[in-house]
Amino acid sequence: MNKFKAFYLLAALTIVISGCGKAKTTTSDAPTFTPTLEVAYVVKDDTVTLDLTTDLKLSKEHYDQQRVQGEGHVHISLDKGEKIVVTTKQKVLDHLSKGSHEVKISLHNNDHTPYDVSKTITFDVK
Repeated sequence: MNKFKAFYLLAALTIVISGCGKAKTTTSDAPTFTPTLEVAYVVKDDTVTLDLTTDLKLSKEHYDQQRVQGEGHVHISLDKGEKIVVTTKQKVLDHLSKGSHEVKISLHNNDHTPYDVSKTITFDVK
C-alpha cells in the first residue's frame, strides 16, 4: 500500500512541477491609437474660424466606411445642436447670433465610433 501512495504522490508532484514550467499566455488587445486634438479659433464679426491640430488622418475618402486605426473625421456641434461632419483641419461657422456660443469638437473613426477625444470651446459674438 505504501508503494501506491508513493506512486500517487510522485505522479501528483510531476503534474505540479510540469505545470510550473509552462509559459503563460495572456490575451491583450493591440495598443490602440489615441489621437491628439488642439483647437485654436478666431472670432471676427459673426464668424468663428476653427483651426484643428491633430495627428488623426482626416479621411474624406473613407468617411462612413470601416474603421482604420489612426484615420477618421471630426464631429462639430454648435450650441449642442446637430453634428457637423468635417474632414478638413479648418472649419468656418458664420452668421452666428450675438452672444455666447459653445462648440464641441470630437474625433471619430471612419465608422463614426468615437476616439473619446474631444474639446469644448466657448466664445462671444459681439
